[in-house]
Amino acid sequence: MPGFVTIILTAFMGIMGGLTSIYLLVSIPVLIVWKFYRKIRYGYSLYY
Repeated sequence: MPGFVTIILTAFMGIMGGLTSIYLLVSIPVLIVWKFYRKIRYGYSLYY
């Protein structure tokens, strides 16, 4: 039984780590593109 719990916890933590990595992989380029879009379209600063 303890081996089963360990396998489930390891799988859960692996999935959560993967989701976090995918989120960062997608969100950072989107944020950069959004900042450049606002700079070109509206003339806003890139820094805030």
